[in-house]
Amino acid sequence: MELQGKVIAETQERKGTSARGDWKAKDFVIETHETYPKKMVFSVFGEERLSRFNIQIGQEVLVSFDIDAREYNGRWFNSIRAYDVRQVDPAQYGAAAPAAPAAFASEPTAAPAAAPAAEAPFPPAAEGESTDDLPF
Repeated sequence: MELQGKVIAETQERKGTSARGDWKAKDFVIETHETYPKKMVFSVFGEERLSRFNIQIGQEVLVSFDIDAREYNGRWFNSIRAYDVRQVDPAQYGAAAPAAPAAFASEPTAAPAAAPAAEAPFPPAAEGESTDDLPF
């Protein structure tokens, strides 16, 4: 999945040691540019990815991520991990947006095709009935 937005916050880097060795992770928050902006927090895991992505507050980015859920003590928690983060030119922040909104833009053009159905009343009026909309 992908989401584009502006980086508005970051958390402190987390470090630890596991059976596989040392690890680092950091969380970032992005905000979308929709009519009602949404925020998403995502994690970048691994020192190599953190240095390669070089995410800074204020950058416009396109985040490719995976969503996973895990259970802990009878409760479920979502985890959003970024596997790729690319900088986007702020002047073109809508250029890499998913094509789904374009499908909505084409729907109004389908309305004229439905116009002939509007000519015939529904339910069809029987002969001798008035054409007003009163139920009696």
